[in-house]
Amino acid sequence: MPDYKEYVAWDVPTRLFHWINAIVVIGLLVTGLDILLDNLFHHSASGKVTLKDVHVSFGYLMTVNLLWRFVWAFFGNKYARWRAIAPGGPGYLTALRAYTASFLAGEPQQYVGHNPMARIAVSLLFLLLLMQGITGLVLAGTDLYWPPFGHWFAAWVAAPGVDPALVAPGAIDLIDKTSYEAMRAFRKPFVIVHEFGFYALAVMIVLHIIAVVVTEVREGGSITSALFTGRKILSHRPPDASNDS
Repeated sequence: MPDYKEYVAWDVPTRLFHWINAIVVIGLLVTGLDILLDNLFHHSASGKVTLKDVHVSFGYLMTVNLLWRFVWAFFGNKYARWRAIAPGGPGYLTALRAYTASFLAGEPQQYVGHNPMARIAVSLLFLLLLMQGITGLVLAGTDLYWPPFGHWFAAWVAAPGVDPALVAPGAIDLIDKTSYEAMRAFRKPFVIVHEFGFYALAVMIVLHIIAVVVTEVREGGSITSALFTGRKILSHRPPDASNDS
């Protein structure tokens, strides 16, 4: 028989991370798609630079927000910490088998934090976002000469006697052609990884939304509202409930 009870799940910093990340990633996907479809939109040279400026600005916000979340995973509440996010640790495989069996039986266990399957998905998403952040920072340096790597790339491609600080996108008269081509060759693998990550991230977002809807319908627990209120209402005592709950 259901025994509804309210549990504190997500603390304020965790909720802020989620919504900031959601908004920023949408901005990245929209501007990233615009950049990828440049042949369709035919942006001017200055328009391309402006679009990349906006995209990279979103990227900075995403990276800082992600790194903050990684730090908060050492200090947040029980459900915000690494041991409640990363798959593994004592009893994880047992919990995963139990959750999988209950899910297949049509009565999935309810969790205050991430269930064992969700922990795998969240960890993969974190790794994907980190990969996009790292490759994006490199490309911000090669394309716009922005920090943290921009000065190094500008010094690489600057023509003899030219101050690297003067090198800017499109300033072909200030760069050494041979050095620029070498820099672009170095850049290419990062472009490939970043574009792969773009498509993978888009797929992950769709799967995430589907998983939230399915979990909300099958498990209940006010999963979506908990990202606003920080609290879940569950009909059965969850395996990860605190002893004082």
